[in-house]
Amino acid sequence: MQIIISNSSKEPIYEQITNQIKSSILTGELQEGSPIPSMRKLAKDLQISVITTKRAYEELEKAGFIYSIVGKGSFVAEQNLEVIKEKKLKVVEEQLNEVIMNSREIGLSLDELQQLLKILYEE
Repeated sequence: MQIIISNSSKEPIYEQITNQIKSSILTGELQEGSPIPSMRKLAKDLQISVITTKRAYEELEKAGFIYSIVGKGSFVAEQNLEVIKEKKLKVVEEQLNEVIMNSREIGLSLDELQQLLKILYEE
């Protein structure tokens, strides 16, 4: 598992870690039951604070992506891909509602919005 931290990103480091591990799980790179590095090892490898990795792991555990066993480490949890897909779809819907609101505020037509979406989607 390789995690790359960008210091120029506006996204907090713990979120970068969380998102990359989630992505590795969802793409199947990390399989159910696979161990993930300890918080201390990951912090040392990335040259960041253990507090940061601890927060990332707590977020992953709260979201059901990993589980921890005291004295043994953290592991990839069993994933229900349909539930995950549904959660992501809900987030997309919320974001699209915000885009539609903003578009209406500036007088952007549905056709113009669809063209913009198509251009951005194909990039």
